[in-house]
Amino acid sequence: MSPAPTDPKTRRRFVALITAGIVLLLLAGIGVYGLLTGPRNTSVDDPRPEPSPTVTTPQSPGPSTPPPPKVPAVPRSTDPVAFAEGVATTLFAWDTALGLWPLDYTSAILTVGDPSGDEQAGLASDIATYLPNRDAWIELRQYATAQHLVIDTSFVPDAWADAVAQAQPGQIAPGTTAVTIEGTRHRSGTWNGQPVTSAHPVSFTVFVVCAPTYTTCHLLRLSQLDNPLR
Repeated sequence: MSPAPTDPKTRRRFVALITAGIVLLLLAGIGVYGLLTGPRNTSVDDPRPEPSPTVTTPQSPGPSTPPPPKVPAVPRSTDPVAFAEGVATTLFAWDTALGLWPLDYTSAILTVGDPSGDEQAGLASDIATYLPNRDAWIELRQYATAQHLVIDTSFVPDAWADAVAQAQPGQIAPGTTAVTIEGTRHRSGTWNGQPVTSAHPVSFTVFVVCAPTYTTCHLLRLSQLDNPLR
């Protein structure tokens, strides 16, 4: 090997050449190492495993909870006869197998009662005479007893005109009308595992108040069952 040059400029050029040579050797070594090992495989060289893909399973909807049973609302109307028929149909339509009680049916009728509340207590008492009491309801529930009404005729009785004529001024609110309903009450149920039915004629009078006192009809009172105005 030749001795190192003693001239400062020559020495600096000599050192630069040596440094450049070392860098080239390093780069060449790295390149050869890369060719030998190939591209880095993270599944082999990286000790950390690759995260597993997240699989989202769509949740199937659970069983829907059926809404609780409720008594159908009385259809509203501005016509007294049509409204009275709706009251009568709702009043006689009940089913002991639904889990409801007589009070539920009473409440549905009271909803369309006179908004003034003057006849509310009397109306509640009237409705109670049309429905089985609680003990009878429990007995009928054992046989899944249900009932509905088929209306044959509905009309304003002649006796109502006499009642209006004899009333004192202001005693009867404007738009108050009596409507007599005649029809057939149908009942069905099971006895010893066999279906049974019955039918019975009924008649009664529905007292309603409509326009001009109210924009829609409301229920005042009910006559005694099978003792209507004629």
